[in-house]
Amino acid sequence: SMPSEMLLKIFSYLDAVSLLSLGCVNKRFYELANDNGIWLKLYSSSLHPKWKMKSKQTETVPLGCAALHDKKPGYWKKEYIFKQTCAFKTRVMQLVKFLDPYTGLPCKNREAMKVSGLSWIIVLKDQNGKECVVEKPKLSFKDTSVTVLWYGTDWPCLDILSTLKLFGVTPLLPDQNRPPNKNGPRRFSLIAEYHLGNLTESSVAVGADELVQLFSLSPGLLVGIWKEKNEIAFVMANLHYNQLLERSILGSPTAQYTPPPNKPLLDDIDSEYGLHDYSLHLDLHGRSCMYLCGSFKCLFCRKGDIENGYLRLRVVSLKDNRKHFPIAGTLGICWETDVFKGNVKDCFVMDLTLLDETGKPFWCFSAPIHMELSTRSSGLYDYMGHIYTADYADSEGKVCVEFVWLEETKEYIIVSLVLYVSTRKVNSWYGTNY
Repeated sequence: SMPSEMLLKIFSYLDAVSLLSLGCVNKRFYELANDNGIWLKLYSSSLHPKWKMKSKQTETVPLGCAALHDKKPGYWKKEYIFKQTCAFKTRVMQLVKFLDPYTGLPCKNREAMKVSGLSWIIVLKDQNGKECVVEKPKLSFKDTSVTVLWYGTDWPCLDILSTLKLFGVTPLLPDQNRPPNKNGPRRFSLIAEYHLGNLTESSVAVGADELVQLFSLSPGLLVGIWKEKNEIAFVMANLHYNQLLERSILGSPTAQYTPPPNKPLLDDIDSEYGLHDYSLHLDLHGRSCMYLCGSFKCLFCRKGDIENGYLRLRVVSLKDNRKHFPIAGTLGICWETDVFKGNVKDCFVMDLTLLDETGKPFWCFSAPIHMELSTRSSGLYDYMGHIYTADYADSEGKVCVEFVWLEETKEYIIVSLVLYVSTRKVNSWYGTNY
């Protein structure tokens, strides 16, 4: 029953976040909260100090200023949000320009995440279209990745779930001077979408313990299922730092962010351009514990090693025992819920970062890997024990690892590590033709 003029006067004292929240109350408040006079005042005062107007001038502008009279309601609200979002993205991207010479990845990821107010949520959708949002994850940071774990007691029934969407969430209008308002307007960026129908058949079984069974979905998602109830116990996402912020911030709620194509530095002199001077940084961990952290330089592939559409980069050779190296601890993935904890053995999370000859990230991923006991026995003179294999594959390449288990010392030894990089990826990256 309050007159619109009086409401507009009250609204003019509010900040942008409060105005956006008011617009969700009802249709009338939405129309009043879109008033161009109020938003032009916010726009000019926050982004263009030279244009600052006195409050009295701004209040008399609506009928006489072309900037208000010629614009549709909500125009300056959209302009304000757009400019603030661009400034926010620029601030965050400036932080990730500082590269770690050890990994070739941004070294200020955690600072950038804090500045942006970034968090992650998953949205579970059932076959009837009903959605369930799961927030408040636990984070575990590593050198090249972050592991995000969600668990709870009110998961929807697995049998009726159809999809799982992973989103990066940031405040729509972040304020550096105060923490993000959990109830304020937020922006969603779709990172990945997974299909949960027939989960046990369409995914890769990673392992199990007494309580849960783990299933892996590409890219980098691990779903824990209670053995007794056939219900979700937890969901774990492994996010590699390479393009992590871009995919968590620059995408839209319905479409994933697509990075721009690499601009190759053409080299007509080198006949083996794109085949040499690769660098590899490899981490193996189980979410809460690190098993291996290693770097390998000067990796190369001869033209004769190109087969079936793949370049072969041999990192560790079975025949060269000088490069064999042990794994610290017993491999396994730690999990937890609000009541139970556990460790699924014979599996781990692999963080792989392959850099090109300029030190630029070429192929990166973070994914759970399952180990399998090989039927053949070790033929190596130095090692007598069971052989385990661990393989990974995606559209850009494959990884093949061989371990030997030494019962005497209770440790694994990596005796072979080979990368197979797609020639399509190499040709697209370097502008070559192999």
